[in-house]
Amino acid sequence: MSKKSKPIEIPWLKAVEEHDYPAAESYLLLLFEPKQVKTHVTRLRAAPITQFKAKDIFRASSLSLLGVSNSHVEKDRKKITKGKELSPLLLVRDPDNGKIVIADGYHRLCAIYSFDEDAMIHCKIV
Repeated sequence: MSKKSKPIEIPWLKAVEEHDYPAAESYLLLLFEPKQVKTHVTRLRAAPITQFKAKDIFRASSLSLLGVSNSHVEKDRKKITKGKELSPLLLVRDPDNGKIVIADGYHRLCAIYSFDEDAMIHCKIV
């Protein structure tokens, strides 16, 4: 019987990187009206950082997992193996569709999941 390897430790920044908010806004503008997007981004900026398991975020978002061959996922996997801190994800609840929208951090989530589906993901959620 083989032993399960120890999960990789994911280092996190204490705050979301500033450039992640405009990226989230750009994506959210594809899904919501501008006024609603402004409200979401304002609330995200003020939200505390919390944690959810990687597999639960995937389930709630209904998104598929990008493979490790994706260049952005590969870049984030390299950051993880080098012990570089990652920016927390930005998540928005979409009650009309019963899903979580990953406003920013999809590639980071895929990279982390490739190491450990039970990893605790630091994020802001509104």
